[in-house]
Amino acid sequence: MSLEITINDEIKKAMLAKDQVGLRALRAIKSAMQVARTAEGSNGTLTEAQDLQILQKLVKTRKDSLEIYKQQNRPDLAEKEQEEVEVIERFLPKQLGPDELKAEIQKVMAETGATTMKDMGKVMALANTRLAGRADNRSISEMVKGLLG
Repeated sequence: MSLEITINDEIKKAMLAKDQVGLRALRAIKSAMQVARTAEGSNGTLTEAQDLQILQKLVKTRKDSLEIYKQQNRPDLAEKEQEEVEVIERFLPKQLGPDELKAEIQKVMAETGATTMKDMGKVMALANTRLAGRADNRSISEMVKGLLG
């Protein structure tokens, strides 16, 4: 079942349950997918990788907003963002923990023969494709820098 169908089903369930938080987050997902599908240069369909990218972008945006709201001492808005993050993350694959991420990156480094910071591009390219949806690019980048540096 495609993510779009799943999201539509979840929207219906949220409407019936009068779940405003879930409905708000699900509509944001649906809207972002619609924008991506109708963007110039798009063929009108989304791949699974594109779906994951959209979800990750939505989570990242909300986490960034969450930090800003905390700094601005706006716990009401921060709470809304956190609730939406939790709803959106339900559709992402299980995120890797630090130890699992380190092990995966070490495998990639062994495959590419990376030993210095000059090899970071090769490692990042392969790691980003292999770990798509299971780790964000920032944590991958920090781990690679730590292991190569």
